Amino acid sequence: MKTLWTTNIVFIGRSLRHSIRNVEALLMAIMLPIFLMLLFTYVFGGAISSGGDYVNYVVPGIILLCAGFGASSTAVDVATDMTNGIIDRFRTMPIQATAVITGHVAASLARNLVATCIVIGVALLVGFEPSASFVEWLLAVGLVALFILTFTWLFAAIGLVTGSPAAASGYGFALLFLPYLSSAFVPTETMPSWLQGFANHQPITPVIETIRSLLSGSPASDHGWQALLWCGGILAGAMIWGAIAFARKSRD
Repeated sequence: MKTLWTTNIVFIGRSLRHSIRNVEALLMAIMLPIFLMLLFTYVFGGAISSGGDYVNYVVPGIILLCAGFGASSTAVDVATDMTNGIIDRFRTMPIQATAVITGHVAASLARNLVATCIVIGVALLVGFEPSASFVEWLLAVGLVALFILTFTWLFAAIGLVTGSPAAASGYGFALLFLPYLSSAFVPTETMPSWLQGFANHQPITPVIETIRSLLSGSPASDHGWQALLWCGGILAGAMIWGAIAFARKSRD
């Protein structure tokens, strides 16, 4: 157990060092959501909501967009490790090679929580006015962390099954469109009827609505348990998928 714990710590440190050295990717993961928030608030916000409070509506969606964009880099990092031969080297050592995946996931969680805090800080500067209590803030941050962990594991599994970092980037990028087809930027009832069904019953919408409710100090109704079920189911599926994919790659 001690050896397993030490191995995981080493690989988490390795992934964190890689994140710090890749300054461009780190800045992009932070700046892109900020630019989108400024774009929607100052350019589109007046047309979408003339009352001037659109920033309070859009910030929860931007938070998840930031988390998803940051988590997507995990697919590329895992695919790089799986194709450059480093995993074969790790398997010859008296360590658990799967710890390299755990390291990527843990580093992504830490990196994206920092990026999320920066995005929230900028949101407060541009007029975001949450009315959440301390407990509601803790619940909102906990849900964001669960969302990041869930989609990081999903992107890690994608990185394991793809044949190259470029392919992993492409598949991961496709998932980043989900927030645009949710209640992140506009209420789903304003969408065409044929799109509302998908927008209301995909995993992003209940997570966004729960965070929005928590930050505004209002009841989350059914969205809270729906968000937990979605995240829990996807997380379990991604971890199983990743374990199977890693074992299959190890036999190749």
